[in-house]
Parts: sequence; C-alpha cells; structure tokens
Amino acid sequence: MATQEYNYAIGRRKSTTAVVKLYPKGSGTFIVKTSSWKEVPLKEYFWGNDYLLKNAMSPFDVIATDAFKKFDAHIRIVGGGISGQSDAIKLGFARALIDWNSDLRPTLKPFGLLKRDPRIKERKKPGLKKARKAPTWSKR
Repeated sequence: MATQEYNYAIGRRKSTTAVVKLYPKGSGTFIVKTSSWKEVPLKEYFWGNDYLLKNAMSPFDVIATDAFKKFDAHIRIVGGGISGQSDAIKLGFARALIDWNSDLRPTLKPFGLLKRDPRIKERKKPGLKKARKAPTWSKR
C-alpha cells in the first residue's frame, strides 16, 4: 500500500490534545485512536451524542454542507473528557484544513474556529480544599 499525503495539525482544549491527520482524497472515514490505542469511528466515539459530533465536525460544515465526505482522518486523542476532546478535534480539523488550503482561513476565522480556548483548570492553593473553596469557618 502506497503512503498517502496528509495534512497534520494539533488541537488542544483544557487538558486534551488531539493530533489530526487529514487525508484530502478520502471517502468520509474518520477514525479515532484512544489512549489505549483502540480504533473507533468518530460517530461511535461520542456515544451517540449529536451535539459533540456536530461540534467536532463544524469546520467542515462552515466550508460546505458535505465537505467531510472528501476527506479521511486519523485522530489521536490523549487526556480530558469528551467535551474537551470534541473542542480539541474541532481545532485540529480547522488547522489541518488551513494547512491543506490556506484560502479557507478567511472563511473559518469569523466563526472562531482557529482560536484556541485558553481556559484550563485552576490549580489548588495551599490551605484551601480546592482552587478557591475554603474550609468551613468556625467562630470557636
């Protein structure tokens, strides 16, 4: 089997990292490799949650209605929960599409698809129970 050309991008959100390899000459097959190296189709990966699937695929919806059918993708996900993973995949797809065709940048940018969400969990401070939660104050 000959090696195919692909566009490579990394998407991050919270504590999740998604490495996306986008193959331009494809048939709409999106495979997710989990941290245990298990391969699962993207539709099954989000346990039937349509919102998370649509969120992850939104860069393709902005370009054209059925644009995802022209691509194949291999996605490697490490860390985080499914919401952060969906956002990380979305950023990875958008960056890979820009790598594939830089003319798509003005199309994707107004929708905020090229911006990394910098919000992460705040660290726990000494003397507190969590990042900001203090122990119960007692008068005596």
